[in-house]
Amino acid sequence: MLVNQCALLYEFFDKNLSGSFRIQILSLSYSDRYPNKNYSFNTSKRFFLYSLNNISTLFFSRSCSSRQIEISLLKSQNKDNKQKTKWSQTKFLKDVNLYSLLLLSFPVISFGLGIWQLKRRKWKLDLIRAVQEKFHKPAVGIPENLNDLALLEYHPIKVSGEFLYNNEFVIGPRTLIINGQPASEIRQNLIPHNEVNKGYNIITPFKVKDRELIILVNRGWIPNYYNSSSERKKFQIQGSVEIIGINRLTESKPQFVFKNIPEQGIWTFRDVIEMAKFAKTQPVYLEMTQSNNELEMPIGSQTRINFRNEHTSYIVTWFTLSICTAYFWYTSFIRKKPIL
Repeated sequence: MLVNQCALLYEFFDKNLSGSFRIQILSLSYSDRYPNKNYSFNTSKRFFLYSLNNISTLFFSRSCSSRQIEISLLKSQNKDNKQKTKWSQTKFLKDVNLYSLLLLSFPVISFGLGIWQLKRRKWKLDLIRAVQEKFHKPAVGIPENLNDLALLEYHPIKVSGEFLYNNEFVIGPRTLIINGQPASEIRQNLIPHNEVNKGYNIITPFKVKDRELIILVNRGWIPNYYNSSSERKKFQIQGSVEIIGINRLTESKPQFVFKNIPEQGIWTFRDVIEMAKFAKTQPVYLEMTQSNNELEMPIGSQTRINFRNEHTSYIVTWFTLSICTAYFWYTSFIRKKPIL
């Protein structure tokens, strides 16, 4: 019966595997008086067993206890594959030098910049939405406490009074704003395209009615050829007037912009505190949107509420660069050097 059992095992492995096998039979009797037997056979010859000495003394019985049969498969091919994999990994690690790591930094950095532009785009959209909501709210009067105006930037303010032209000045050069957007970005406008970037905003002190309060009002934009005292007099409004203006705060000096020189009448950016000292007014600055002025100039509503938003193009640029450089690195250091 032992021969039959071994033959069945041999037949099973011969049908499914190839190679050399070893069958170890451990004490297949009632007692442990028989030593362990190791038998080898070649799968190329079915049912052929080698060195089966004293096989008659070992036989299976229904009443005998089951013992352990250990079968080990020795395949040289697995060992060769492991050695080949280890060699490939070692060679790959040797090829990953400072140059390859430097190239890998390009897709990593560009991917990070793409993520940063996603956050910047969200911030810009939230800013535009908040500014436009304030801009379209109903106008309110100037609060008694002028410090409260710090919470009302881009909010419409309604005041009544009269303009004081003695300390009037201009700030610029400025681009014409139409419907909250620079005219240079709008092709349909009444002024020639080469003139919309050559203009100034007229800043005029305004005496508030029934209050000892003088503020600054940006009356609007005029082309460069109107920037003279004689020409500006043509656009002066006399007497009491009610206006609505957008409350604006001091802006920081932009890059590549000259400093303000008040004594020479040069104003390049909106410094409300310095402008108020020059014109002897309170540091309150309104950009006029409506009045009873029916004159052609100046053009009011010079508040920009549609900010430039090019973050989407930046996102596409950075992520495209990341994908291209990552593919270049992959083809140079991964695909030509298989790890597995």
